[in-house]
Amino acid sequence: MLYSHFKGKDAIVAAVAVEGFADLAEELRAARTEAGDAAGALAGVARAYTSFAGRRPALYDAMFHQRVDLPFADPEAPPALWAAYGELEEAARPFSGDEGELGLLVETFWAALHGLATLMRSGRLPSHDHDRRLALLLSRFTA
Repeated sequence: MLYSHFKGKDAIVAAVAVEGFADLAEELRAARTEAGDAAGALAGVARAYTSFAGRRPALYDAMFHQRVDLPFADPEAPPALWAAYGELEEAARPFSGDEGELGLLVETFWAALHGLATLMRSGRLPSHDHDRRLALLLSRFTA
C-alpha cells in the first residue's frame, strides 16, 4: 500500500525522516522557550535532543543513520530540517562570539549531542553518566 504513494523504500524513509525533524523541532522549541535564561535554554535543548534520540530510536535512525535523499545544510532542505536546526541555533546564539562563529558553534553543539546520543544508544557509553556528560558539555559552551 505504501508503495502506491511513494517511489520506493528510500522515499518512505525520507518522508519519515522529515516528520521526525518536525517532531524534534517541536520538542526542542518547547524546551528552549520554557527555560528562564540562556543557559537553561541550552541545557533544555540538550536534554530534549538526547531524550528524543533515546525515546524514539527507530525514528532517530531514519533521520540520521539511514540513507536518505535529503539535502542537509542547503537552502533546498525541507522546512522541518531547518526548523530543528533553527532551534539548536537559537539556543546556542547567546554563547557565540560573533555571527560568523554561530554556524560553527551550532554544528559543534549538534555533533556533540548526536555523538553522545549515538554512543550511548549503541552501548559504547554507559547511560548512568549521561547527565554528567551533558553537564560537562554545557559548561564548556556556557563558560
